[in-house]
Formats: sequence, structure tokens, C-alpha cells
Amino acid sequence: MSQQLPDIDTQLANHKLTQEDYKHIKEILGREPNLVELGVFSAMWSEHCSYKSSKVHLKGFPTSAPWVIQGPGENAGVIDIGDGMAAVFKMESHNHPSFIEPYQGAATGVGGIMRDVFTMGARPVANLNALRFGNVLNDDDISKHQRYLVRGVTEGIGGYGNCMGVPTIGGETSFDECYNGNILVNAFTLGLAKSDEIFYGKAEGIGNPVLYVGAKTGRDG
Repeated sequence: MSQQLPDIDTQLANHKLTQEDYKHIKEILGREPNLVELGVFSAMWSEHCSYKSSKVHLKGFPTSAPWVIQGPGENAGVIDIGDGMAAVFKMESHNHPSFIEPYQGAATGVGGIMRDVFTMGARPVANLNALRFGNVLNDDDISKHQRYLVRGVTEGIGGYGNCMGVPTIGGETSFDECYNGNILVNAFTLGLAKSDEIFYGKAEGIGNPVLYVGAKTGRDG
């Protein structure tokens, strides 16, 4: 039987895990987690990765209909729009990464959903966004930082879409002090594809190569 980590309450607090989370982790592993495993669960069960606090609300939306080609579970959703064509779309939040590093956090948020759309076999044609920032009207440090975040996020969203030739056709932005501690950055990409030429994220068989491509991870994660 593995030993409990010393000062487990502090470790859980540092990893933003609750006692209920800790109990569930032990049930999954059948033993006490080590420090590395605690870190893995902390990352994978974060709101950013798992939507653990909002998933219950997202499940309330309808996801099946005769015109739905692909619902939740793939890289992007797919809707039959007739004439042999399909609308492929994805929405993603990139909140805390954009609060840490606004330009790269927002840019990779847009880039991530564009990636998910074109990996389904679609051509991205338009981007949208919904943004929430804190108070930008004062001369204090909080408002100065919020203005810095506004500039970085908007430049990141536009910069990534523009260099890929995909226009940002609309968006909406609100400001409130409740977002001083963590902004909200939601991005949406729409693509078009032939309805009978959709690619799915499945790989089967032994011996398939695994390719890991990309730049080093930045502060935005």
C-alpha cells in the first residue's frame, strides 16, 4: 500500500483539488497518488481541460437531430446544410491562458479550434468571439492591466486569423469588475466541407506512427 503524501491538505490546495477530488483519485488508482499523479489529475481535471463545473450545463443542449452528422465526441461538430455540403464548427474557451499571456493565449485559442475544424476535412471560413474583461476605466494597476489584456487578446485573435486568411466576422465584448481576476475569451470557427468527405479522429491497428509536432509550450500553456 502506497504512503500518503506528507501534508496532503497543503498539496491538495496547491493543486486546486478538493477532498472529494482526492477521494475519487484514490478510488480510480486503488491507492494513494504520488506527487506526479496528483499533478496530472490537477491539470486534467481543471476547468480549462475538463469543463468540470460547466459540463453539467452543456449537457442540457440538444445534440442529436436528422441534420446532425457529428455531435459531441469528435474534433468538431458537423451539421448537414444541404446540397452535399456540411457546416463544421468548434467553440472553445481560452480564459486563464489569455489572462497569463494575452496575445499567445488568445491566438492559440483561435488556432486550436481552426485546427479542429480543418482536421475534420473542412476549410475554415470565418471566426467569431465573445470576450469579458474587468474594469478598464480607472488609473489604478488593475485597470492598467485590464487595458493591457484587451490589447493583447484582440491582437492575438486578429493576428492568428489574419495570417491564416480567415476573417473575424463578428464578436461582442463586455466589461465588469467581476472579471478583474480572470477574463473570459471564447472563440468560434466555422468551416465548410463536403458532407460525404468528413474525416474522423480514429486510428486503428498496430504499428501506426505517432507524430508530435509543434513549438515548445509557452507560459499560456
